[in-house]
Amino acid sequence: MPALPASAAVPGAEAAHAPRIHDIQGSTRRSPMAGQRVAGVFGIVTGVRDFGSARGFWMQDPHPDRNPATSEGLFVHTGEESPGVSVGDSLRVAGRVGEYYPGGEEAGGQSVTELTDATWKAADERGRRGSGALPDAFALTPRSVPERYAPDAGGGSIENLRLRPGRYALDRYEALEGMRVAVRDARVTGPTSRYHDLWVTTDRRQNPTPRGGTLYGGYGDQNGARVKVSSLLPLREHPFPQANVGDELRGTTEGPLDYDQFGGYTLRATTLGSHRDHHLERERTREQRADELAVATYNVENLSPASEPAKFRRLADGLVTNLSSPDIVTVEEVQDDTGPKDDGTVGADRTLAMLTEAIEKAGGPSYEWRQIDPVDQADGGQPGGNIRVAFLYNPERVSFTDRPGGDATTPVRVVGEDGEPALSASPGRIAPQDPAWKASRKPLAGEFRFRGRTVFVVANHFSSKGGGDLEGDQPMEGRFQPPARHSEPQRVEQGRLLNAFVRDIRARDRDAVVVAGGDFNDFPFSPTLEALRSGHALTSPMERLPEDERYGYVFNGNSQTLDHLLTSPGAGRPEYDIVHINAEFADQTSDHDPSVVRIRRR
Repeated sequence: MPALPASAAVPGAEAAHAPRIHDIQGSTRRSPMAGQRVAGVFGIVTGVRDFGSARGFWMQDPHPDRNPATSEGLFVHTGEESPGVSVGDSLRVAGRVGEYYPGGEEAGGQSVTELTDATWKAADERGRRGSGALPDAFALTPRSVPERYAPDAGGGSIENLRLRPGRYALDRYEALEGMRVAVRDARVTGPTSRYHDLWVTTDRRQNPTPRGGTLYGGYGDQNGARVKVSSLLPLREHPFPQANVGDELRGTTEGPLDYDQFGGYTLRATTLGSHRDHHLERERTREQRADELAVATYNVENLSPASEPAKFRRLADGLVTNLSSPDIVTVEEVQDDTGPKDDGTVGADRTLAMLTEAIEKAGGPSYEWRQIDPVDQADGGQPGGNIRVAFLYNPERVSFTDRPGGDATTPVRVVGEDGEPALSASPGRIAPQDPAWKASRKPLAGEFRFRGRTVFVVANHFSSKGGGDLEGDQPMEGRFQPPARHSEPQRVEQGRLLNAFVRDIRARDRDAVVVAGGDFNDFPFSPTLEALRSGHALTSPMERLPEDERYGYVFNGNSQTLDHLLTSPGAGRPEYDIVHINAEFADQTSDHDPSVVRIRRR
């Protein structure tokens, strides 16, 4: 254990002049002592992170002040060096006060107050060697965590605002930074990830979904009762639970409260509740009737021949069994034939052949496909992968109208044919050279025939919220409130272009049937979807679902919607179904749930 410097080695002197942890933390998000060296700081070790490159330990003062805005916990960062301390040790610590921004200050997250370049020795409050009882954990409950999420700083930083833990959820968590917190009988709202973490809610009544999640239904419904849980326990002796949405961590889960770049405030468990499996089932949609056209959308998450064979089998089973073999499927994130290998390959015939062969082996139809290869490295996504959208269709149920001329850079136009709208190229890309599609997938339009009627389908994958080559959104749990949605204007412009294209079709036939499906990377209540629906060119049949069922993606414990199937008025009142087979499960084939819309031939 590193020894304290000589200047701080006299117990009486260090105790008399040492700051308390709440002095270091202060009543705002940044320490009033940032940059200063301190000595003799007393605390009891409450958690140890003895793995990774950010090792260290949490300590807590067992005698808090009377100010609920000042945390009594603190992280001592030891870098790659093992801390060499144990939970329950009483220590006096010297070090430099700092503010660490997980992911970097530019990422927009909040900082963690910590001590670096630290030395310490075992000592109780009077300077004697020994250990102490752990302070009681603060219970996170519907009463202790406010409904309001964060103070409004007009988009600016909230770092210098005085914490109001009785008013805002983010302030409550910040006032507990580094302290022991606990949840009891917590329901899982975000499934276990490959990084051995999950999300729980401390308030079961906060915007629940029928399957146990928490619905993100608007920019003002951030759901502050969500907390991420990871473990400080050795995984070999204490395997992390593989939990789905709706499962529970029974009993008490407790440990120090940290801040993570991937989701914000995180309970680092030293005690983990027992996993109660509620046996969440994967859904199946009904089969379309003879006079119903079933159009589905499915983000297959970076599919290529480099993917595991099991992924192809499971995607196929999902399409055949859970989606009941739709007539047309818009698929997103289809990679080229060499996957993430950056070798100039742009063709995806092998990828699509492997998928359609797997579907046939699963008992499904012999799907055919249509797509257009992108320009190398022009459409964003995983470097080297050249993701694109594509159509799968069942030729026994629908036909595809091939019209030559479509390529990566030539825009498709709406033309007239015998007084009816038609595409100048089928398949064809919509405005592929417009700046709105920079580093983003271009929509693919195709002309189909079903029971003697033309149906126009557009496959889409709008630009990411992460930004890709462009600036991404600020995090919901970050220090800028409300967070800026930097990626949104690009998607709004993309929505306007698609809306204009649909209007061109409807200008020639008011009753034309158009389906625009895909991963729009935005919410039903977003300006992007407003742009798509402008002038009633497209409608959202999802809106006829009960509000608490409108989700197909789970992010940071929030159930939300990024994938949509929009239809023109000529499609009538389609039946809509989001088929929950992925997003709520620890074992996923994709991180998106597929959706299907069934259109009755009138």
